[in-house]
Amino acid sequence: MPRGRYSLHDPHDHTPLAEEHFQCAVGPSGWRYVSRLTTPTGDHRGSVDLTLDELGRPIRLELHTTDWQVRGAALDGITWVRTDPTGAQATEGTVRAHAFAGSSPAFLVATSRLLRLTPSGPAARLRLVAFTDPVLAPRTVDQSWALLNSEAHTTDNGPLVVDEYQVTALDTGERHTVHISGDVVLAAPGIELEDLETPPSVFP
Repeated sequence: MPRGRYSLHDPHDHTPLAEEHFQCAVGPSGWRYVSRLTTPTGDHRGSVDLTLDELGRPIRLELHTTDWQVRGAALDGITWVRTDPTGAQATEGTVRAHAFAGSSPAFLVATSRLLRLTPSGPAARLRLVAFTDPVLAPRTVDQSWALLNSEAHTTDNGPLVVDEYQVTALDTGERHTVHISGDVVLAAPGIELEDLETPPSVFP
């Protein structure tokens, strides 16, 4: 069960945004990721709770910030409810999309698990519903993912397989690289793995 800490920053000017303390686990029925977020000064900022089924589909999502929360799942596409803590401003949404996206590294692992690409194989196009911080406003985005390389690195705990993905935003053509090992993001724009207590899990 990997447990550790990511630092999140603005990918353009590198302004620190948050620390994400996480743990995740692979089980017979899928994968679950939970985390709590703090500001750079240590104040509570929010939380993430994401569960995937064995095919990588999001069967449960809960996002919390200080002023907003989202609950969602894959149901007739992607369905969610966004509300304030009192429930007075609840709104529902449904989009024909494949999965969720957001600032948490959990969403990158989830997308890679859903696609299950092969090195040097064809790229995959998909539609995601991204929730933007700090108000968790939903935005539909189209991306292309390609697995450029999968390389095993020798470590004290055995070989560590690192997958290198190229992610392209189809509306702007902007490209960036994401490095993932098992269920842990090693590096991505705006994300740095600062601490990892146990090795990444290996998906069956």
